[in-house]
Amino acid sequence: MTRIASILILAATAALSACVSQSTYKQEVGKANTYQQLSERLQGEVASDQAQITQLQNLVRVSLANTLLFAEGSVQLNAAAEPTLARIAPVLKGLSGQTVEIRGFTDNLPIGPELRARFPDNQALSKARAEDVKRALAAQGVPPAMMIASGLGDAQPVASNDTPQGRAKNRRVEIDIAEAK
Repeated sequence: MTRIASILILAATAALSACVSQSTYKQEVGKANTYQQLSERLQGEVASDQAQITQLQNLVRVSLANTLLFAEGSVQLNAAAEPTLARIAPVLKGLSGQTVEIRGFTDNLPIGPELRARFPDNQALSKARAEDVKRALAAQGVPPAMMIASGLGDAQPVASNDTPQGRAKNRRVEIDIAEAK
């Protein structure tokens, strides 16, 4: 009997040590729910290759094509961006204990003369675009205190800058949703 009891205690201990903590479980469920909600709301954009939603180890990432958000050579959101951001905002508003980092990216081509008067380089341009997305989300009710906007210019390309198609993929805005630090 004691041998069976010892085996049961040992098995229970092993099973419990393999389990995740309650907070880790809640974080994982929260990420999965956020991913699911965004996937449902952005079906059209994902289907038309204008958006990509990825669940990574520590965050959920929404990558939006620049053509969806901005006209070429512009830093102001175009009319097509508003409905997309309006579908994202309710998901972000419902989060607690999260940070939302909005990161702008460009290709490696120098910016045109009309923008160069306002922005010295691609990094400054990408930051202005990220800040415009942040303003639009704040206007939809997402708390500005939970959002950070940054521009990375042509850093971290996702495709080759040697082709027009690759450069188009590199011009994007990513919205990263992660646990607050």
